[in-house]
Amino acid sequence: MDFDLSWILLGLPLAFVLGRLSSRMDLRQVRQDNRQAPKAYFKGLNFLLNEQQDKAIDAFIEAVQNDPETADLHFALGNLFRRRGEYHRAVRVHEHLLSRADLSREDRDRAQHGLAQDFLKAGLLDRAEEALRRLEGSAYEAEARLALLAIYERSRDWEQAAEIARRMQTAKQGDFSGRLAHYLCEQATEQARHAQLDTAHQLLQEAVRIAPQTPRPRIELARIQHRLNQSQAAWQTLQTLAQTTPQGLPLAAPLMLEVAAATGQQDAAAQLLRARYAQMPSLDLLDALVALNTAPAEGEGQSRDWYVQHLAKEPSLVAATKWLAGEKLEHEEHHPAVQKALEHASKPLSRYRCAACGFEARQHFWHCPGCQSWDSYPARRVEEL
Repeated sequence: MDFDLSWILLGLPLAFVLGRLSSRMDLRQVRQDNRQAPKAYFKGLNFLLNEQQDKAIDAFIEAVQNDPETADLHFALGNLFRRRGEYHRAVRVHEHLLSRADLSREDRDRAQHGLAQDFLKAGLLDRAEEALRRLEGSAYEAEARLALLAIYERSRDWEQAAEIARRMQTAKQGDFSGRLAHYLCEQATEQARHAQLDTAHQLLQEAVRIAPQTPRPRIELARIQHRLNQSQAAWQTLQTLAQTTPQGLPLAAPLMLEVAAATGQQDAAAQLLRARYAQMPSLDLLDALVALNTAPAEGEGQSRDWYVQHLAKEPSLVAATKWLAGEKLEHEEHHPAVQKALEHASKPLSRYRCAACGFEARQHFWHCPGCQSWDSYPARRVEEL
């Protein structure tokens, strides 16, 4: 059968026309969609700049509906939900992003980081921990590890905190030796509470090795050694403390009195405390010197005269109150009332204060209960600051 070429000649122009019309219709649709998406996007941005978050969210939702594959709009929407406290909606946005197979590695890590932040803000620490651990090896690794440290500190999981601190120290993401020493000290305290003194002793020795310039490990080590009836070793540890980190000696003064009494080193203890007090007068050192029953000058006065000598150096209501407690007044019948009033007035001055947040406490904290800072409490009372 003969093939008629005239049909081909007639069909080619027709196919060209139809293809042209189809492409123009598709292009028109694309242009229309592209106009709608930026319009909604810029409208949402304008609302956001004017702090109209409700309207901004509505505009971004409209933009996402017009172009559901746009990752940046999803990220903006998730951040807005989190800022508004709508954590469940923020989680849904970031989980939707993570479910997309076409997402790049960079955007996937970004979505995982956003999801971890959602869980942190919502207080879902277990889910936040899981999300943060998935950021290992990503650009958010250092930030994720810091967040994990905060979680483990808050939950008092010192073993896990120590693990993360070691990783960051090895990766040279900062100097975490001091914080790692604190984690080991916290573990040692828990072990000692359960009468596992040998394990506590090993942990504290490691803490001293890691952070030799930090006073806490040596103070805690001397306390454990004293409990293990190794009072002579405890005395040596406290002597080393006085040489390497003398600023921590006021905190160790009560323990030093116990160890000195057990080892017969009262004179040596008095000498150490005198030397440090001469360099930096301290109320804690002052109480220790009085408790040792040593006078300020050999053969002269009484131990309580330390308080008078301290008043000559620094005006101190605390020292004056303690000196007055052992004195006899002309009207002795008024002494109890006067003493009570002075003790009431001086009590706030005897507290320790966090240098980071101002939280005050009767005892010294290595880890502030208020702001969670480490080493933010000076070894000095409020009156001495």
